[in-house]
Amino acid sequence: IPNSVMIGFVNALAILIFLTQLKHIFGISIATYAFTIITLLIIYLLPQVFTRIPAPLIAIILLTITAILTGADVKTVGDLGDIKRTLPHFLIPDVPFTFETLKIIFPYSLSMAIVGLVESLLTARIVDNATDSFSNKNRESSGQGVANLITGFFGAMGGCAMIGQSVINVRSGATTRLSTFTAGVFLMILILVFGEWVIQIPMPILAGIMVMVSVGTFNWKSFNFIKNAPRTDAVVMLLTVAIVLATDNLALGVVAGVIVSALCFATKISNITVKRSDSADTIYYSISGQIFFVSIDALMNQLDFDVTNKTIYLDFKNAHLWDDSAVNAIDTLIEQFNKKHNTVYLQHLNKDSHKIISALSDINKKHLI
Repeated sequence: IPNSVMIGFVNALAILIFLTQLKHIFGISIATYAFTIITLLIIYLLPQVFTRIPAPLIAIILLTITAILTGADVKTVGDLGDIKRTLPHFLIPDVPFTFETLKIIFPYSLSMAIVGLVESLLTARIVDNATDSFSNKNRESSGQGVANLITGFFGAMGGCAMIGQSVINVRSGATTRLSTFTAGVFLMILILVFGEWVIQIPMPILAGIMVMVSVGTFNWKSFNFIKNAPRTDAVVMLLTVAIVLATDNLALGVVAGVIVSALCFATKISNITVKRSDSADTIYYSISGQIFFVSIDALMNQLDFDVTNKTIYLDFKNAHLWDDSAVNAIDTLIEQFNKKHNTVYLQHLNKDSHKIISALSDINKKHLI
């Protein structure tokens, strides 16, 4: 996935996280504004003098106690829904296992898989940079896939590595995988044992923490990226963000960004240079560049098909044939030259180009020298 698409994905994700928190902050009560501001102050100022306990955890504990004791007019976790204080159990979904069912769920599962994979790979890269380590991305992705297959039979939602949570984890001092396992175990304890307390946590506290996550997730260097990067890369990044925000679909933004980036790349490398030199009855063409479906017209437009009774050498020393469209173009140009009683020879084809010509072309081997 191009880096410009990754930057766009991260920025769009940060903006979506931020926008989803606004409904928990604005238009509710004065106390909601106060709790949000105090949460942000604790998160950003406390680490400057005390780091033994993560600042977000301190904010949650202190402000939740404050809200309970003062009866502050704020919405709580319990206002959003009930927390079932039970362990999940094994369950096979009661749906018909037919092709019709697959057609219904496939678009959603594909979208979730794309988003989950991209976010997991981005998270792995961010954590690698933060911890000065290197992770096996294939192993991480496979582990996520196996976990999703298993947990699906216990009623779990699809999951993936999370940028915001991982950033908080690392900034709070986590250095090994044990921190992730601990987070899962602690979450289970909170639900099963302290569920009655969890539902009393004020939403503005969690909203303030997520605002901090969105600010930390956003790639602030992307403004310099827009200014200094090639124009096509900047457009791809902005397009990815725009599509995600317009559709609320991270997968669509990623897919569109990859496609546009691929088209831009194809355009960049489609420049073909043809140098011609003549001597007596011989014409020598030196061809440089990548020959594939995008660059064929550029190649054809630089050849003179009006010459007659000539020996023509096409030198591919500095060129590469990539696809069947390139082979078809070679067949076409040889045919066009032959119609004017010319003799054509292909020179210095590299190993891969020679292989694809031999496999897909009908030209006589005598043309290859």
